[in-house]
Amino acid sequence: PSARTPTRVDLPVTAPKSVGHVGSGPPTYEAEPTALPPADPDELDDLVADTVLDGARYGACTLRAVSVRGDSARFRGEPRRDSLLTARFGTGDHALVLVAMATGARATPGAHRAASEACHWIARAVGRSHARLAEDIRAGRRGDLKSGLHRLTDRSLGKLRASAAEQGIEPEEYAATLRCLLLPADAQCRTRVFFGVGTGGLFRLRGGEWQDIEPRVFDVPGEPVVGFGSPPAETPEGDRLTMDLGIPTPPSPYEPAPEPPREPFRFRASVARPGDTLLMCTSGLAEPLHGEPELCGYLTGRWSGPTPPGLAAFLADAQVRVKGYSDDRTAAAVWEA
Repeated sequence: PSARTPTRVDLPVTAPKSVGHVGSGPPTYEAEPTALPPADPDELDDLVADTVLDGARYGACTLRAVSVRGDSARFRGEPRRDSLLTARFGTGDHALVLVAMATGARATPGAHRAASEACHWIARAVGRSHARLAEDIRAGRRGDLKSGLHRLTDRSLGKLRASAAEQGIEPEEYAATLRCLLLPADAQCRTRVFFGVGTGGLFRLRGGEWQDIEPRVFDVPGEPVVGFGSPPAETPEGDRLTMDLGIPTPPSPYEPAPEPPREPFRFRASVARPGDTLLMCTSGLAEPLHGEPELCGYLTGRWSGPTPPGLAAFLADAQVRVKGYSDDRTAAAVWEA
């Protein structure tokens, strides 16, 4: 009988099995929630669930989003300081999907409320302007998008400062970071828009490698120099100015008190490619992604498959623990078909 050429069969590459932690060893905290936050019977709307999970599929993308209370807060019985909101405005190809996440200030009693308010204020602003925003995204008007979203963000965070004043507390005690994604439902539009204020992470998994695409904010370093924000060395009459001894000058009753410095606005509009995975997250996940290469490698294996994970699998992946990182984690990932 004639020899037959053996048939080659390429077996599919399987994702690594789900694990509970990566790194040098398990964290010291327990893996599951222990203590619940205290409850006020007259303020039950103020309670925050340990975990929030959501997902959707529109156009060319599949969305998974989760917010999980950190190990430290679970152990101490503190509420989750992170807040997550997902919403769709409009219908059909003209719909716009918003993912908003916020983190309240550390060690402040109303941190979870400030984060929730920040998400709701920006969602209200985006929802009222969604038709214009969706059209600008489809038309590629990046300048209009950046200026418009900057204005909506400032207005929303300004309401937080007003709320702090109403409560009689300092603005920094009732503040939050804010990070948002805008995803058009139109399958022909692959533009993904990120904007926000404050720390966190924006990453893209492309071709099996993670890319850090967080918009950079460049400040002018060093002390003021002549001609760039400093006063002149002498008066027009030729008199030398005296040395600044650092004695604070009382504020003028005719001028408003100076506000504390604000975080810079961040914006990025990028065109996704088929097979991309875009990840937006709060610092609770961004920091271990930067600090533990094993976590990046693990998520690469889990999220590089041909199909996005289901909700339960995404939750398991997003809360893989790393020793030394115990803050809340909030993440939204977008898989491109």
